[in-house]
Amino acid sequence: MSVLGELANKDANIQGVAKQGLEDERALSGVLQGVLPPKDTMRFNSFKVLMLLSEEHAELLYHDKWDFFGDLIGSDNTYHKYIAIYILANLTSVDTENRFENIFDDYYGLLDDKSVIPPSHLARNCGKIARAKAQLQTRITDWLLSVDETHHRPDRKELIKSYAIEGFDESFQEAEEKERITEFVRLQLESGSPKTRKAAKRFLKKWEIPFAEE
Repeated sequence: MSVLGELANKDANIQGVAKQGLEDERALSGVLQGVLPPKDTMRFNSFKVLMLLSEEHAELLYHDKWDFFGDLIGSDNTYHKYIAIYILANLTSVDTENRFENIFDDYYGLLDDKSVIPPSHLARNCGKIARAKAQLQTRITDWLLSVDETHHRPDRKELIKSYAIEGFDESFQEAEEKERITEFVRLQLESGSPKTRKAAKRFLKKWEIPFAEE
């Protein structure tokens, strides 16, 4: 069975296809093609394969496929942007040529995307990027703290903030601006979103930070 045929199967062998992609350029190209069609099963399985490869063999995608994912940032398709957000975040761990810096504004520009999906998942992945790119921590923090300046409805802004807290949590130990982040999280204790309030409480308890300034 061809790679695309396997990916169209609900019970696709994700590990097997990933192994093929490692060993065969044509198989990898098939996986990349698989994220583009409007077929949900094939797209989802292809994304799972690429996530596996980007987590365990990031160099493979970084050296030859970076531009493929970079171009998806500008797609009109929300799912394509979603893919780019996750895969590029994973690839920053091996970004020895500072390619991410070249697309930084385009990537974080998705915070103001027409849909709430890209900004939410972008915020969730910010911690991973901040850990890989310590020199960008301040810029990343600035973007995440600018959620209220986006065009989104108030309730959606509050939802995005819950994902921002998740992102901050992943990199808080190494964060240079703990005070700014802490202030932001404390403010979310009064958020109109139950999800965001819970995320704020969980964050503050985990890092043993008082809910109010002492």
